Amino acid sequence: MINYKNVIANEIAKVLKIDVTEIEKSIEKPKGVANGDYAFPCFRLAKELRKAPPMIAEDIKTKIELDKKLIENIEVVGGYINFFVNKENLASEVLQNISETKEYGKSEIGKDKNIVIDYSAPNIAKPFHIGHLRSTVIGGALYNIYKYLGYHVTGINHLGDYGTQFGKLIEGYKRWGNEYNIDENPIDELTKIYIRINQACKEDEKILEECRNNFKKLEDGDPYCKELWEKFKDLSLKEFKKVYDILGSHFDSWNGEAFYSDKMPEIIQILEKSGQLVESEGAKIIDLEDKNMAPCIIEKSNGSTTYATRDLAAIMYRARTYDFDKALYVTSYEQILHFKQVFEVAKLLGLPEKYTNGLEHVPFGMVLTKDGKMSTREGKVIKLEELLNEAIQRAKKIIEEKNPELENKEETAKKVGVGAVIFNDLANSRVKDEIFDWDTILNFQGETGPYIQYTYVRTRSVIEKAGGVPDIKEVDVNYLLDDFSSRIIKLIYDFEETLIQVTEKNEPSILSRYLIDLAKAYSNFYNENKIISEDKNLQNARVYLTYAVGTVLKIGAQLLGIEMPEKM
Repeated sequence: MINYKNVIANEIAKVLKIDVTEIEKSIEKPKGVANGDYAFPCFRLAKELRKAPPMIAEDIKTKIELDKKLIENIEVVGGYINFFVNKENLASEVLQNISETKEYGKSEIGKDKNIVIDYSAPNIAKPFHIGHLRSTVIGGALYNIYKYLGYHVTGINHLGDYGTQFGKLIEGYKRWGNEYNIDENPIDELTKIYIRINQACKEDEKILEECRNNFKKLEDGDPYCKELWEKFKDLSLKEFKKVYDILGSHFDSWNGEAFYSDKMPEIIQILEKSGQLVESEGAKIIDLEDKNMAPCIIEKSNGSTTYATRDLAAIMYRARTYDFDKALYVTSYEQILHFKQVFEVAKLLGLPEKYTNGLEHVPFGMVLTKDGKMSTREGKVIKLEELLNEAIQRAKKIIEEKNPELENKEETAKKVGVGAVIFNDLANSRVKDEIFDWDTILNFQGETGPYIQYTYVRTRSVIEKAGGVPDIKEVDVNYLLDDFSSRIIKLIYDFEETLIQVTEKNEPSILSRYLIDLAKAYSNFYNENKIISEDKNLQNARVYLTYAVGTVLKIGAQLLGIEMPEKM
């Protein structure tokens, strides 16, 4: 489709003799229909051109030549030049594009670029709880969107399957294993052991030391410790996959922390050769005082490694294996310092700058209950499988109240319930803490997942009443030049740009907000216009616009990881 921003930027560049890319970056989307579709601010040119911004704007306006078929009007308001896109041409182009592809908004801008996304990463032998939901759905949405834009994406589930916690579990199992049936109910029983051993560690420092020694034995390949660790891991993965099946999550790699155990000696060797690895209180560290950060511990005083060592080994492995342009780490904002340290130390590994420059932490806020933060150690968790099943049951109850005759109620309830949970997580800026509230999540009227699904179902209902989607050749866009129709067409035109913005900021909520805006725009259009009409030309145009809205809502929701029901 025509890139209107680029068309405008090229004309301005001819007048100002400034780089087109720089101008294009400066072009804004004005607030309010009265200010046009695009605006170029002239304020930053005032000092260089020694003129007032309104004079500069008038001068540019008189000199640029834009095709009226593309830009129908140009106005100067203060220091801005406002551009009004030709509604008829835009409508024709957007609907034609919708008719020609089943993957509207798909792009090749990411061609030949490799993205690695590290997300979900639950801890083995611990409950897969609501706190893991954010990493799973944010990472999943980014995975889908990058892929849709042509990037080669590798999704990695960097399982927490190593570390002192396993030393604790092994110690707890040694002491009380015969009291718990971990084969029948693995996660619950292992959690009980974990809570119990943590309490014991608080009461007795010697027990904590035994736990640390167990992990060192595990690293050294002790057969008993290794056998227990593998059992804990296999049982946990079986449970985790139940949740992933409900969410529709998938990964290209399940290489967790343990995968890098034989790759860490090389990291320590490289860091030693760099001269930056120093001893401190028996541990080996990289001093980051000059970067205003605490030291990064590479090896503990008992010789065992740390999260940082494993993350550095993962960076080295991923650079060599995936040749990444960007490596994203989707974790909570509690790990901001950890990744700042790791990314800084990664510069000492001798990797090309391409890789170290491509490392990016994508932090997100916590999921809070109304009582506050959750803690596995204290046993305060909401299990994700239980939460998703609860969402499905609540959705089913609402459906039975509103549409008891609906076919496939179970399937629809799953799409609505799971979709509601996912959308709630992706609706706001990822760095904000999220308070989980059922009353908000499953509201069909608010800015929620069910509202978007309901709008999509409405588009399907309209098309069914109209007898199907008309052929694009039978659509006269002159019937779609009113404000309600134009608002929808402009939003649909912006879909690809919206997806690009998501990847520029690694912020799926940009797409969530877009889908809400599109659903609202259609709701206004639906309420203000009679779609099924005696005037066949008018009906064809409005039904085709309805089809276009449904198409984009469905694609956008799928990119977020949400399935659309056909009826509700």
